[in-house]
Amino acid sequence: MENTVFNLKFLAKSLKKQSARCKKDSTKEVNDMKKAIKSGDTEIARIHASNAIRKKNEGVNLLRLSSRIDAAASRIDTAAKMQRVTTSMGRVVGEIDRALQKNMGLDKVSQIMDTFEGQSENLDLHTKYMEDSMNSTTTLTTP
Repeated sequence: MENTVFNLKFLAKSLKKQSARCKKDSTKEVNDMKKAIKSGDTEIARIHASNAIRKKNEGVNLLRLSSRIDAAASRIDTAAKMQRVTTSMGRVVGEIDRALQKNMGLDKVSQIMDTFEGQSENLDLHTKYMEDSMNSTTTLTTP
């Protein structure tokens, strides 16, 4: 699926480049049309104007197609990520079920969580004390 997403993104980028090329060609045709008007060749100017319009429309259509392909690639990428997350969540749920079935009653889980919370609070206090000590030391040694 990742290979498909890569190919779609590459195609979208290629279409954007082609769109830019069409815009450049359209600008060239407009300049040629202006030269033809200055020289008095109205028929040649019409041909260049027609080419400029066609190139501009082609560029817009390529850009529109690029946008649609990029959107499809994003949807496929999101679907692949969701599939990976769902698989991971399934594994985690299975592990939790196994852990809870192995002699871990609700009382024991509650006791472990209380111990964990206490240790976390102690760690936070020690960290705050160290930060305060470092800040006061830095304040005293700064000229």
